[in-house]
Amino acid sequence: MLRAEFPDAGTQSPESLLAAYESVLAETVETVGVGAVVEATGLGRETVEAVAAGEAADLTLSDAAAVIATDSDRPDADAIQAEAQDILLMGMTTAVMDVEALASGIGDEMEPKEIQQKIEGRYPMTMAEYAVLHSYIESQQR
Repeated sequence: MLRAEFPDAGTQSPESLLAAYESVLAETVETVGVGAVVEATGLGRETVEAVAAGEAADLTLSDAAAVIATDSDRPDADAIQAEAQDILLMGMTTAVMDVEALASGIGDEMEPKEIQQKIEGRYPMTMAEYAVLHSYIESQQR
């Protein structure tokens, strides 16, 4: 989600990349505290406790950004989400890839229009979906 934290995204499977995201999220909750994360993000306690336990596959990118932003050493949630989306968009540009090629490359798990809407932030994207897209896009870099 933050550019410098996952430089080897293209060499990891979506599952291992998701596990790396979940680790960052869990560490953030551990550092900040469940109660403080709940208060700052408005997420339910059960959701935050699941994130603390390393279970964030269904967490949306915007909610994950909100969790990470609770760490005072991190940018705000909007900046984190924008950077995460930018990583995908810039990666597609560098890999010379459009949404149709991306959909095909990920085995048509998502439709091209759906991918575009998710990357642009017009439709929610789960962390599991982000991991699939991030891993594939980065693996196609030239």
